[in-house]
Amino acid sequence: MLTLGNIFVLMLFATAGAWLWHNHGLRERALDRVKQHCSKLGIELLDGNVALKRIAFIRDASGRRRLARVYNFEFTVTGETRHNGTITQFGAHSAQIELAPYPVPFDETEPVVDVVKPRAEVIELSQWRQDHTKWRP
Repeated sequence: MLTLGNIFVLMLFATAGAWLWHNHGLRERALDRVKQHCSKLGIELLDGNVALKRIAFIRDASGRRRLARVYNFEFTVTGETRHNGTITQFGAHSAQIELAPYPVPFDETEPVVDVVKPRAEVIELSQWRQDHTKWRP
């Protein structure tokens, strides 16, 4: 016969299992986001995983403190050295990915392109208003 204590323990186990399942899904989302970011930058994600570093209250882009998960991962550029990176997630949404400084390989076959600097030009405000205002009766 089920007592109230037994039901409470069953509900506690079910809640813990659901929380673990949810955290696993969030970790998989973080891993997918890191894989996309690494492939976009042309770097290699090592070990193919992310590890939970901490769960803390962190300020988001609007300045509010929210519960966030911070995951660590390692990547390489040349295959010789490991570099660290972190991804911060607020729920299912990834907020930022930070990579440690790493060497960028230089390809000598690519031509070096000069950057054209924009030129500064002073414009008189009265002349600009005259050119850009519609005709008024």
